[in-house]
Amino acid sequence: MSRQRGGRAASSPRKEKTGAPGGPVEGLYDIDTGTCELVKDRYLADGWVLEINGVPSSHIDLSDPALLEFEYMRWIAMLVESRFERDSRLRVLHLGGGACTMARYFAAVYPDARQVVVEIDGRLAELVRHWFDLPRAPLLRIRVGEARQVLTSLSDASRDVIVRDVFAYNRTPVALTTLQFTQHARRVLAPGGVYVVNCGDFRDLAVAKREAATIGEVFEHTVIIADPAMLKGRRYGNVVIAGSDLPLGDSPALARDLLGGAVPAQIRLGDQVEKFAAGARVLDDSEATTPPGTKSTGTELHGS
Repeated sequence: MSRQRGGRAASSPRKEKTGAPGGPVEGLYDIDTGTCELVKDRYLADGWVLEINGVPSSHIDLSDPALLEFEYMRWIAMLVESRFERDSRLRVLHLGGGACTMARYFAAVYPDARQVVVEIDGRLAELVRHWFDLPRAPLLRIRVGEARQVLTSLSDASRDVIVRDVFAYNRTPVALTTLQFTQHARRVLAPGGVYVVNCGDFRDLAVAKREAATIGEVFEHTVIIADPAMLKGRRYGNVVIAGSDLPLGDSPALARDLLGGAVPAQIRLGDQVEKFAAGARVLDDSEATTPPGTKSTGTELHGS
């Protein structure tokens, strides 16, 4: 659900592996948070799908870093590109790593970007660095740690974009959705920065409505992007929600681009977002358990 693809599927028989001798190798791997499986995309010669604990997490094409197979990632990319010119020296924080697909994409589109990916699973981070052609430091750093702990440790106005794409199986931990967490995201963003989240939800859209209400409580401008079926509560899937202190998502070109994708999406702004979130309670830390700790919140995997 949180990893919807754009109309193509990849599958192959499982193979048990204990390590990767060099580059990506199909198989099931033990990681710190369970297991991950690397599956060859049978439709793309250099395509790979990463599943974490049985849930499709990422798709990556080794020959084309600008290819985003999952629709919600394309929506995030379109939104960010509607705000920032391609010669911008973006400072991007990714909360949630997976295969680092979004970071790899932004590195291709914004060559001068400086990015940090926060990944709670140290073993997964090592494997991803080993398997995929990721940019090296200082362009891309992978920091092993828990997303909230890392976010709260960062300096004010130190990032231009924050992308939250963290899931424990099919849900984002509540501690990463609350008013207090969102206030930290705004503090860390520079003026005009964008905070964007991938929200996975069921047909009742209860989570998406509360997330929209929460982000709208913190930011002056909030937008929602999803396909019409999802917005009408007809299925289980992805809703992209973003906030900024400057107007966001009001470009006619963005609306056209979203409608032109493999899964056409709509963008909702202003009063439409308020209507969507009407009656939804803002998420609060009192609803969250203490965020899980990790062995380290400061380890960075730079690659060689």
